Amino acid sequence: MKHLLLGGLLAAAVAVPAFAQDYPSKEIQGIIQWGAGGSTDVVMRTVTPHAERAMNGKVVMRNMTGGVGAIATRFVHAQPADGYVLLMGAENPLLYKVMGLGDIDYSEFTPINILARGVPMLVANNDAPFNTFTEMMAYIQENPGKVKFGSTGPGGLASVITAMLSEQTEGMNVTSVPYDGDGPALTALQGGAIDVMPAVLGAAIESIRGGRMKPIAMVNPERVDVLPDVPAITETNPEYGAYLPWGPFFGVFVKKGTPDDVVAKLTAAYAEGAQSEDFVNLMAERGYIVESLSGDAATAFLHNWQSVTSWLVHDAGLAPNSPEDFGIARP
Repeated sequence: MKHLLLGGLLAAAVAVPAFAQDYPSKEIQGIIQWGAGGSTDVVMRTVTPHAERAMNGKVVMRNMTGGVGAIATRFVHAQPADGYVLLMGAENPLLYKVMGLGDIDYSEFTPINILARGVPMLVANNDAPFNTFTEMMAYIQENPGKVKFGSTGPGGLASVITAMLSEQTEGMNVTSVPYDGDGPALTALQGGAIDVMPAVLGAAIESIRGGRMKPIAMVNPERVDVLPDVPAITETNPEYGAYLPWGPFFGVFVKKGTPDDVVAKLTAAYAEGAQSEDFVNLMAERGYIVESLSGDAATAFLHNWQSVTSWLVHDAGLAPNSPEDFGIARP
């Protein structure tokens, strides 16, 4: 009886690495948090074919929208931790707790690859009476409440950047004008309905190149190759370096508890995909910065992003819950 029991335990011990070694032995599901044709969807459908070839597997991608990405996040979290269901998402889950949108965030997952990061920037209507960040901030202080900033709602990129400016500047008194997305807001900017829009570079670059709006500054530690003449905000205001680099990002995740060998195989596959020519070109065209972070580097990136952003939106009065309640330390 003892021999039988020992034999069973040995067989079970051998079975785990054998499973991981055979991975993937069936189709993998890739659950995309956002709809077809959006930035997250395009990024994942560009990088994944290269990852498939690298691991000799098939990833069937499915768009699962709703709840600012929360429905997809909950779905993947409810699946077995075996590497056969991937979460393909953006930054939003890191704010779920402080924004009261859910109790599951990326701390419940293992990052396979933080693929790329968007660069925020400040753009202005061509007739705005300022051309640089220094001039803009001076004008805002001299004209309280007069400058109209576009917004896409609490927790959105525009609100975070506005909160960042407010944290560093006394008398940052602007009028926030809400829009349903950065597309409508940038259209309103061109028409003069608002004066300034904090936006991601990829959404604004074509209008800047077409002369329909003017760039004020990159909210980034350094200049960006696609618009090399636009200064980084830290060139005149180094204090913003404490928050940067910051921006929306794209990442691939698996549920925590997935076998290490499976995580390693997925990590190697997506790292190879992130080096592919068409992915690198897509990111360059859209003004995104390829990060390709995994392991401890990815975890550190996520912790820093959550810390900086959660406290910014909380201190600006945009979040109903305190980051402290969830053990999120101040940056």
